[in-house]
Amino acid sequence: MRRRTIAALFCLAVLACGSRGAAAQARHDHGSMSGVPTAKPCPDAALTCAVSATPFFAADGTLYLAWSAGGRIAVAHSSDKGAHFSPPAFANPTEEVVDAGPDSRPSIVVDGNGRITVAYAIFRDKAFNGEVRVTHADRGGAFPPPVPIADNPASQRFQSLLLDRDGSVFAAWLDKRKRLDLPNPKDYAGAALAWTRIPPGGEPSGAARLGSDNTCECCRLGIASAGPGRPVVLFRDIFHGSVRDHAVIAFDADDNPGPTQRVSDDDWVIAACPHHGPSLAIDGAGGWHAAWFTQGKQRSGLFYAHSDDQGASFSAPLPVGSPGAQAGRP
Repeated sequence: MRRRTIAALFCLAVLACGSRGAAAQARHDHGSMSGVPTAKPCPDAALTCAVSATPFFAADGTLYLAWSAGGRIAVAHSSDKGAHFSPPAFANPTEEVVDAGPDSRPSIVVDGNGRITVAYAIFRDKAFNGEVRVTHADRGGAFPPPVPIADNPASQRFQSLLLDRDGSVFAAWLDKRKRLDLPNPKDYAGAALAWTRIPPGGEPSGAARLGSDNTCECCRLGIASAGPGRPVVLFRDIFHGSVRDHAVIAFDADDNPGPTQRVSDDDWVIAACPHHGPSLAIDGAGGWHAAWFTQGKQRSGLFYAHSDDQGASFSAPLPVGSPGAQAGRP
C-alpha cells in the first residue's frame, strides 16, 4: 500500500501547465520542442503567464516558486502554502531568450539562512546552444546580475540544483564541450553529464567536472539526496543501438560519481530527443523512487519503480495513469 501511495503522489506532481507545453511541442520543430515559442503567448512576467514553474519548500515551511515568463525569471514566496504570494523578484535584470518549457525549468533552492539560489538557461544562438546562469539573493535582498555556472563556451542546458545539509549547492546539467573537441562534432552522440558544487554562501567557480558521456541531450535531470554530501542524479542515457532509457548515478562525499546503473529496460529506440525527463525522490528510510516517461518496445507511458539497494536494482516498473490520457513529465 505504501508503494501505491508514493506512486500516486508522483502522478500528482505532473505540472499543471503540461498540456499547454504539449500543444506547443506539436507545433514546433526540434529546437522549439524545448519550449521556445515562435511568438510570446503572454505579454509579461506574471505567474499567470508562466511557461514553466518550480516549487521549493524552505526549512521553515515557506513555499518559494520560480517561474519563467516573458523572458524573465521571477521568484515569489508564500507563507500560507500558496494561497497568497509576495510580489515577484526577478533573477535576471532584463528580458532574455530563456530556455523555457516543460523540460527546461528554472531551478531554485533556499538554505537555512534564507539565501535563495536560482539557476536557469538561455539560448546563445539559433542552433539552441545554451548557457546556464546562476544568481543568489539573501533574505529580503535583490538578485545581482546572474553569472555563467561554467567557464566554457560549449552548450549547457537542463540544469538542476540540490541543497546539501551543509548549505552548499550541488548543480548538475547536460554539457556539450566534449562534442566540440572532435573534428566532426556529429561523431559524439548526445551530451555529457556535468556537475559542480557552490560552497555555502559562495559563488560558482566556473569549473565543472564531466562524466557519463553520451547522455540524451534534451531531457531534464532528476536529482535527490541519499544523505549528507551524497547527490544522486537520474537521467535519460543513450545505450547501445540508440536506446534512450534511464540510468542513475550516485556521488560520494567528494563528488566522485559511482557506476552508471540502469533503471529499466524499456528499449526506446529513437535517434532524436524525447524531451521527457524523469523525477527522483529518496525517502527517510533510504528508498529510491523513480518516475519516467517512455515509448519503448517493452512498455509505453508513465512508470514508477523503487530501489531498496541504493540503485543497484529497481523494482518492476508500475504504470501510472491512463495511457490514453498521455500522462507524462512526472
